Amino acid sequence: MKHFELTKKMLSMGGVFYPTGYAFIMFPDAEDAKQVAHELEVGSDGVMLLTPEDIIADLSRADGHSDVYLPRVGTEGATVHKYVDLAREGHHALMIPVPNKDATERIMEVVRKVPFSYAQKYHSLAIEDLE
Repeated sequence: MKHFELTKKMLSMGGVFYPTGYAFIMFPDAEDAKQVAHELEVGSDGVMLLTPEDIIADLSRADGHSDVYLPRVGTEGATVHKYVDLAREGHHALMIPVPNKDATERIMEVVRKVPFSYAQKYHSLAIEDLE
């Protein structure tokens, strides 16, 4: 499992968190997030764990480094706002590469074994709710 590091590739042209090709899944329990990450690591070394502190510090900011907060308009901003709200309640997240629909379903089969609070997949032009 890799530690999360915000990169410019994970931002939209407007500077909003938008990691195309990844699923972003939040869990109320840190141990459940770690368990899922451990199961998924077998097939991918790209699984990243985000603590509530990571989410609040990195995703709530426009560029991950400044004190300028993201605007609360549009889908991307609203989604990030949801992540930050859940992080303030102590939720952890996994960011998982999902190259195709089959990979998404395999990942969600593992995720569904435990309670999760929010799951999104980032496509080039859309954010998909995962259930």
